[in-house]
Formats: sequence, structure tokens, C-alpha cells
Amino acid sequence: MDAEFLRDLFSSFRPVTVRRMFGGAGIYADGIMFALLSSRGTIYLKVDETNEPDFVRENLPPFEHEMNGVKRAMMSYRTMPERLYDDPDELAQWAARALAAAQRKAAPRQKTVRRAGKNAKSKVTTKRLTKR
Repeated sequence: MDAEFLRDLFSSFRPVTVRRMFGGAGIYADGIMFALLSSRGTIYLKVDETNEPDFVRENLPPFEHEMNGVKRAMMSYRTMPERLYDDPDELAQWAARALAAAQRKAAPRQKTVRRAGKNAKSKVTTKRLTKR
């Protein structure tokens, strides 16, 4: 599968960008990777708790890659249903849900800041004063 084929396949969804990576390719919309093409030619879509039940219901396996002879599942991507290759309207729906999952993952998160207790703050201040 080449980049042109992937752009054509997802054209009913929206324009996509294809970037080669690790023998396969990342598939992007709006600068966010929502799908990937494995080195074996399988397309996987991004999942989270919102759209994963659709993939589980159809018994679609997660993306697996091999590292140092050990297979590892990447649970955040699952196999795209085969029927979507022939149904552009349904493909657009699944792709939209995958992009939404990727956008949720990419959304900025609030940082948790740990605050030192009164005693810890006092000790730091005291040490700084005694070093001068």
C-alpha cells in the first residue's frame, strides 16, 4: 500500500498526510496521527475508552510489533475492519472516531504540582539563608 492509495482510501473522511515510519506509515489528519499502516500492510485505527468497544465487539486485534524477538501489543491501535476498504462512508465514520480518540489523547493535560508542606518549605529557606 502506498501513500497515494491511503490518501485515496481516506478521501471520503478528509485529506490525510502519510509519513513513513518503522517500515510502515503513520496516517495523519490535522497534524494528528489517528491511524497507522504496519509493515505487513494492515491498517490500524486509534482507540480509547470511547471507541474501543466497537473494535472489541468485532473481535479486531490490537497492533502488535516485535522487539528483540518478543511480540508486544500496542493497545491504543486496533485493526481496521476489512469491510471499510469497500465502504467509504462507514470508513469516514470510523476514521472520525479514531481522530477524536487521538485528539483526546493529544489534548493538553493539567500538570499536577506537588507542594511542599510548611516544614519542608521552611527547611529549604533556612538552608538557603545559612549558605550565604
